Parts: sequence; structure tokens; C-alpha cells
Amino acid sequence: MKAGNFWAYLLVMFGVTYFIRVLPFVAFRKKIENPYIRSFLAYIPYTVLAAMTFPAVFYSTGSAITSLAGVAAALFAAYRGKSLFTVALCASLASFAASLVL
Repeated sequence: MKAGNFWAYLLVMFGVTYFIRVLPFVAFRKKIENPYIRSFLAYIPYTVLAAMTFPAVFYSTGSAITSLAGVAAALFAAYRGKSLFTVALCASLASFAASLVL
């Protein structure tokens, strides 16, 4: 890649990223009062985190069965109200145990 192309690409990436981050501040000058929109916006970070994390869970072990065992253990521990560390530990141990059995 030539240095001139690199700087052009970098400038375009900067512009697009900056535009996406500044657009909400320009578009919404007043506080959003609608409770439906506020609740929708409150869940966006959790949704994005889940969309990035959940597919990686199924590709991390190389086996669908061990991944499903880990996910099942994590869901069960989370449903029981355990801490994040406990949920992650249960999922890891269940996935490891499933890989030993298989």
C-alpha cells in the first residue's frame, strides 16, 4: 500500500467514525422525554455486547456440544442469580468437563 493511499483511507475512516459519534449530539439537542425511546436506548449497550459475545461462545471450543454445555451451565447459574464470576466459572468448568467426556 502506498503512503498516499494509507493517509486517504485513514482520513475517510476518521471522518466516518467522527460523523457517527457526533450525529446523535447534533440531532438530539434536548433531553429525550419519551419513556419508550429512553428504555429502548438503555438496552442498546447490552444488545451490542451480547451480539458480539454470543457467537464467539460457540466457536471458542471447536465443538458445538461442549459449547452448548457451557452455555447451559451459564444460563442456569445466571438464572439462579449467581455473580458474573461464578457464572463464567460454571460455564468454563462445564465446557471443560464435556470436553473430557467426549
